[in-house]
Amino acid sequence: MLRFLKISHLAVIDAVEVEFEPGFNVLTGETGAGKSILVEAVGLLLGGRASGDLVRTGEEAASIEAIFESGGEELVVRREITAQGRSRAFVNGALATAGALKDLSARLIELHGQHEHHTLLDPATHVGVLDTFGRLDGAETAIAFDAMRAAAEEVARVRRAIADRETRQELVTFQLGELDRAGLKAPAAGGASEDAELASARQVLANAERVERLCAESYASLYESDEAILASLGAVWRRVGELAALDPTFQPYLEARDAIKPQLEDLALFLRRYADGIEASPARLQQLEERLALLERLKRKHGPTLADVIAKRDALRRELADLEGGDERVAELERASAAARAAYVTAAGALGSARRRAGPDFARQLERMLAELAMERTRFEVRFNADALPESAWSARGMDAVEFFVSPNPGEELRPLARIVSGGELSRVMLGIKTLTATSRHGFSDAADRPPSLSAPGLVFDEVDAGIGGRVADVVGRKLRTLGSAFQVLCITHLPQIAAYADSHFQIEKKVERGRTRTTVVRLDERRRVDELARMLGGEAISDGLRASAREMLMERQAKAKGESETEGARRAPREGKKKT
Repeated sequence: MLRFLKISHLAVIDAVEVEFEPGFNVLTGETGAGKSILVEAVGLLLGGRASGDLVRTGEEAASIEAIFESGGEELVVRREITAQGRSRAFVNGALATAGALKDLSARLIELHGQHEHHTLLDPATHVGVLDTFGRLDGAETAIAFDAMRAAAEEVARVRRAIADRETRQELVTFQLGELDRAGLKAPAAGGASEDAELASARQVLANAERVERLCAESYASLYESDEAILASLGAVWRRVGELAALDPTFQPYLEARDAIKPQLEDLALFLRRYADGIEASPARLQQLEERLALLERLKRKHGPTLADVIAKRDALRRELADLEGGDERVAELERASAAARAAYVTAAGALGSARRRAGPDFARQLERMLAELAMERTRFEVRFNADALPESAWSARGMDAVEFFVSPNPGEELRPLARIVSGGELSRVMLGIKTLTATSRHGFSDAADRPPSLSAPGLVFDEVDAGIGGRVADVVGRKLRTLGSAFQVLCITHLPQIAAYADSHFQIEKKVERGRTRTTVVRLDERRRVDELARMLGGEAISDGLRASAREMLMERQAKAKGESETEGARRAPREGKKKT
């Protein structure tokens, strides 16, 4: 749930801090006061697209910061947007991507914007709604679909290669022959590449005379000259031995004698062998130069590195094998493709069966919920494709076409949702669906089954009251209050019938101060709440009569909500007693 929200320099908001409560929170205010900007700010925290146009005029950057609670853990999420359109996100102080925010948002809060319910008019969204309600995991189907598509693409690739086999085979044979003649050597594990080794050898041969001279002089100094180091060391160690007999502090140096002498002898032997092994001939140097030139040409053509050239050679060998044994290769790939297709059909079929089992239950529960929202005699049905979809219509979501049909009026036949409902009916259908999917997603069947003391995700509704009023607004408010017993609910509304049911009421007000527009958010106490409800009832001119009506509405709604809560508690008690026994 959303505990705390702080907004700075975002659109008409200069600085706002709001501390929300569990349960049902409403935000009210005049049209244009900036209510939807708060929702947009929450959307930015959930990974929404940022734009420099959102930064308040005259400011360098805007920031939105919130404290969320999830499973007893507090998360601090921050989003910064510069006037140039750049943005950064932080989670508990660590940098995060917008994608990471979207992944995180699934367990923190769900945002339902004022135009989102129109997405229900697109049948393509209905299968996702049903899957959410039924808690159906389509991961296996999605993986199988990707595997099937990859296998089909591989078959098509090999077939395309075979279709132009002769021309391609001639080119591949030529390129592979050039690389095979080069006799490329793959480096040993952890070893240097051939071109690096050759470059090192060329360096030695190009300086062979100097290398031989340095080796000979070093060998003579160690072993052959009259003042050879190894010969002189014997006298040195004898003197050190005498010193050690007189002063024990020389003893460690005397003990190091047995390690130093073999190292120097080994160096002398290596110097002699190294000098003898240098093939200081122009012919050998020319061979190295030619080999390096060949490798450089191949790297320019197939590189940029020798490893890339070797990889190209291996790829050409595989392609030539495909071309030479094309029919057998295609047959093998077709068998693999058929197996992948069968696996997808099986997974998609199982998912489709689960959907068909969930559909009637979803329709029944939604009808009951719509009855609570003053659509008592509404009929709802989830319909599936009667005939198998063509393979071109298969997707990672399966082989099902799902569409919602509804009849809000008795005697009328069921029609597609997009063709039948009014704005007010659509808002209530959306609220019913969001309530069902939210409660199902988080593992309980009814909002009243969840103790409000438990940490719950938040639900944000922006103007769910579109197109409704009167008695319908009252039942919608009651439903939001009930939903608030399971989730934290934040609702922007223009209707006093809904606002009166809230546990917490916030007023959003726009003012002009010193030539600048500022939006403020204030939590209302009981007196100011009565004034705000009176304004919503009658406009700016608030009379004592409007205040009396607002006070009566508030007391009546709160008493009704309390009574329903006590009734629900009494209803739940016997059920919980049975569970304990």
